[in-house]
Amino acid sequence: MSVRSRKTLLTAAALTAGLSLAAVTPALAGMGASHTTRAAAVSSAQGDPRNATQHVADFYGAYIDAVWATDDPTAAASAKALRGFHLSAAAKKAVAAYEKKEHADGILFAQNVPVKWKVAYTGSGAGHATSRVTLTWSDGAHPTVSRIDVRSDLKTLKITGLKPVG
Repeated sequence: MSVRSRKTLLTAAALTAGLSLAAVTPALAGMGASHTTRAAAVSSAQGDPRNATQHVADFYGAYIDAVWATDDPTAAASAKALRGFHLSAAAKKAVAAYEKKEHADGILFAQNVPVKWKVAYTGSGAGHATSRVTLTWSDGAHPTVSRIDVRSDLKTLKITGLKPVG
């Protein structure tokens, strides 16, 4: 066998092995196409600790992760700590009153956990910023959504009020 034939054969074998590995790696890792797509959809993130809307987004992202993780024994403590850090004293009291009256989570205004969330700046004035949190409760073509207006103090960046929207 000539040197050129051996190089061609080795190149073809390496290419075949590489393609085979690429095809089976997601299956071996326990990842179907939906997991791969979800991981790729959020390939980068950024933030600014001085931005009130970013604080709301960080809070809701971490809070939803904590309440979603029902099999993690530290999740409840994490959710409580997040509330303690991100909410003003008055907001904590309002959330506790809502939860006592409605028997539902006073951050999400629901008894279950959303599958997606989005936060958008909607305005500011008098030392406060307002962000609109959109919670998506299901997947599919026509998902159920709810919205919450979150008011934040521009000086402390603490959440000072939460109000479900329509």
